[in-house]
Amino acid sequence: MTMQVAIITGASSGIGWGTAVKFHEMGMAVVGVGRDGEKLARLEAEINDPARLATLAIDITADEAPRKIVDLTLTKFGRIDFLINNAGAGSPKPLHETDDEMLDYFLGLMLRAPFRLAREAIVHMKPGSAIINVSSTFAVIGGRRGGAYSAAKGGLTALTTHIATQYGPEGVRCNAVAPGVTVTPMVEHRLEDETFKRINVEMTPYPRLGTVEDVASTIAFLCSPGAEFINGQTIVVDGGWSSTKYISDRALTTDWVPRKA
Repeated sequence: MTMQVAIITGASSGIGWGTAVKFHEMGMAVVGVGRDGEKLARLEAEINDPARLATLAIDITADEAPRKIVDLTLTKFGRIDFLINNAGAGSPKPLHETDDEMLDYFLGLMLRAPFRLAREAIVHMKPGSAIINVSSTFAVIGGRRGGAYSAAKGGLTALTTHIATQYGPEGVRCNAVAPGVTVTPMVEHRLEDETFKRINVEMTPYPRLGTVEDVASTIAFLCSPGAEFINGQTIVVDGGWSSTKYISDRALTTDWVPRKA
């Protein structure tokens, strides 16, 4: 069987790192893309298989990034089977606090860049290939302080359904994975905020928060033969946070978050 090849953005940490390791364990070749060359070097050291891993340190919002990523993939491995648009940023601000610089950054990183990379890659993708866009629960339900982040992820959801419709007849699928709060370096510091912790921990019916493994496993499934007939969907990975009205007994019976005056 010919080795499958996956491009993963945001591969230098968190969900992208976990997905790169997972795909390698599945026997795929991986092109890991990120901004931090030192972190990508650590990924190379962990996987320790230069025959099936290539990395590229680049700003994916740069005009030349899609072409460079695709050219590297084709030169190194000769094909593209899966594109995982995962790179993102956190700590957004609500609408009235979002300046144009933040708006442009979030839309550029989490909507424009995935759009341009998908456009560059899809012409090389054969039947059986798939694109997975890593979205967010903030694109599924309203999220406080979502601002430009919510707008970008909502656009990514719409892009997912477009690609599914347009290229599904050619055998190329597209789905989105929408994680809830997942314990990654990007969000660990926010769990120190008692209000943020209460909104997420105390409103998730499953007795823990999400892990990188949870999300990486879902992405891997959507790229497996078992997901061949799943197209145009958003799979939410959040322990029930977005689809229930759950609140824990602890949150119902204590005033452990100080009230604001």
